[in-house]
Amino acid sequence: MVRVFVGFFTTKKIQEAVEKLQAQSEGFIKGKWVEPQNFHMTFQFIGDVQQEKLVDLLKSLQEVAQRAKPIRVKYKGLGVFPNLDRARVLWIGVAEGHRQLIDLAKTVVRSNRQVGIKDEGKPFHPHVTICRIKEFDKRYLKDLLKKHENTFFGEDLVDRVALIKSSLTSIGPIYTVIEEFYLHG
Repeated sequence: MVRVFVGFFTTKKIQEAVEKLQAQSEGFIKGKWVEPQNFHMTFQFIGDVQQEKLVDLLKSLQEVAQRAKPIRVKYKGLGVFPNLDRARVLWIGVAEGHRQLIDLAKTVVRSNRQVGIKDEGKPFHPHVTICRIKEFDKRYLKDLLKKHENTFFGEDLVDRVALIKSSLTSIGPIYTVIEEFYLHG
């Protein structure tokens, strides 16, 4: 079995902004900050699959990439999942390109469904996870979110999709690109 997801690795453009956010929140957010090389957007989390299923997934992604166009995105604003009372994930949102990313994610899910991959059923929300929160002070976190609700964190060109292997370790996840496909649409 291989643990995989379909995603896109961002460029390092948001790294500096994340370092500033980490410094600003030092006294009131305790958690695991994402390593810069792991900044990514997940279009579909698949989970454990049989090795032989990978070929089907790769063909599915190749077909998606042939039809999809590259998407210009602008990163803007901060948010948390699932909500402010139970914040577990701190993320940077997407302003420009939001709708196109949702459409791309839906296309990935639909295409993978045809090769027998079940959908989690959660709606896709374009974001880049920057911290997995263990403890937080709600008042200060709320202030941080408010302060950065309109902050521009950079832009990217989403010009590929990848099937990514996720190996969970005691020091955090290790992501390995199995194969990536450039968007040609």
